[in-house]
Amino acid sequence: MSGTDPVCTEPPPAATRCGPVGHSLALVARMHRIAMGRRLRELGLYPGQELMMMRLWDCGPVRQSELIQSLGLDPSTVTKMLQRLEQCGHVRRGPDPADRRAVLVEATEKGQALRAGVENAWQDLEARSLGGLGAADRAELARLLGLVAENLREETEEAGECPPGPGVC
Repeated sequence: MSGTDPVCTEPPPAATRCGPVGHSLALVARMHRIAMGRRLRELGLYPGQELMMMRLWDCGPVRQSELIQSLGLDPSTVTKMLQRLEQCGHVRRGPDPADRRAVLVEATEKGQALRAGVENAWQDLEARSLGGLGAADRAELARLLGLVAENLREETEEAGECPPGPGVC
């Protein structure tokens, strides 16, 4: 085998025969993250940071503890993301005037300026990902993926890893 040969890519691993849909979901999620990462790099962001910025754009200033909960990420991961975003001037952290023990996070003007680029990146990747699917197929895919997510919600909530649904601040 040469250094350019794919390793175990075709056919999929034998164990995935017990869960072909799960394998497909994992593969699509991985490829989506890579493709989005390329688009975000042009904006100076890393994958995942755009989701945090989206939450701040939608909710305005929010306590860091609430941001951690809403994103469903490990506190140390969120802290590291915030440190990077703060160093780039995209977010600002400070004491919450209502409770000086709590940390309030907000997007700066520079962070707000990223919004159009992030929205364009998501729109571009959506079009690329769903190319060849008509409106009815796209709606059906979204509906089916919503059902899959709902089926997994209870299990992920038990583990404390499930963020609230879209639009929840």
